[in-house]
Amino acid sequence: MFTALFGSVEQGIIYAIMALGLYLTFRVLDFPDLTIDGSFVTGAATAAMMIVLGYSPFIATVVAIVAGFIAGCMTGLLHTKGKINALLAGILMQIALYSINLRIMGMTKEGGGGVSNVPLLSSETLFTQFQNFWSGLGIDTAINDMLRGIGIETLPSTYGALIVVLIITVAIKFISDWFLKTEVGLAIRATGDNKRMIRSFSANTDWLVILGLGISNGLVALAGALIAQYNKFADAQMGIGMIVIGLASIIIGEAIFGTKSIMRVTFAVVIGAIIYRIIYALALRVEFLDTGDMKLITAVIVILALVVPQILEKRKEKKRKAKRMAERHAGLVTEQGGNPLA
Repeated sequence: MFTALFGSVEQGIIYAIMALGLYLTFRVLDFPDLTIDGSFVTGAATAAMMIVLGYSPFIATVVAIVAGFIAGCMTGLLHTKGKINALLAGILMQIALYSINLRIMGMTKEGGGGVSNVPLLSSETLFTQFQNFWSGLGIDTAINDMLRGIGIETLPSTYGALIVVLIITVAIKFISDWFLKTEVGLAIRATGDNKRMIRSFSANTDWLVILGLGISNGLVALAGALIAQYNKFADAQMGIGMIVIGLASIIIGEAIFGTKSIMRVTFAVVIGAIIYRIIYALALRVEFLDTGDMKLITAVIVILALVVPQILEKRKEKKRKAKRMAERHAGLVTEQGGNPLA
């Protein structure tokens, strides 16, 4: 049980990067970008292809980010310069990326052609490189001895993967906080709030939309590259449902932690992604559910994340109205010389 939840936390931290990218488009830019189902796989395919061809995992990951950035910029160009509806632009780019991703993965075999899966079982990744360093420190043994002392027996072999994804995700969270407070970041936020007003200040909103989409899909591609290296394979189908997973993470996080500041929201998105993966793992442990029900579980989690906060807010609003009515009634009784406690 502990090992399963531990793996969910590791993956949740990686998916948090994707959720941060989705937050930039859906919440900040107010752009319904469906490109991410494709750019997630683009990041995974690019990183896997380069690693198999012998490139450094670090360089492969950086190139994956660039590939995702270009994909996002293309969606922005279709929308801003091609005057295509935002939703349709994302769908078109997502469809195009499916074939492009097959071609990218096909570069790992002689003669090229489309390939739908690239294994990394015998390849060195960012995780194996860091774990080789981490295992030499002896920290894993100390942690497991401590956990066994409190009665936990089934434990992971290493905590190296958790440490490396935690470092990357926390760094991206703080970089996102900083960027959204810069002049360009504030302009992107303002573009999402009121594009006409920003245009009246002679700002190039088209460029801001393209840049925002590029950064968003770059982060999504980074998450895809890390997931491919974590799972030791890249697959053409692994991006299906990323939008729903990202939205669930954002909604769950915002419902728990609120949206009072940028730092708070980005923190909420990260924690929301982890909570989502934990709920997901627990749901799969229910006896009558299996892996074929994964999409149903995801849909139910998102529905609950959307509906429950609304129900709770309505109840709070009813209580506030009842309190105001009681205070108004007490005030009227007092003005008339009566006893409000009577």
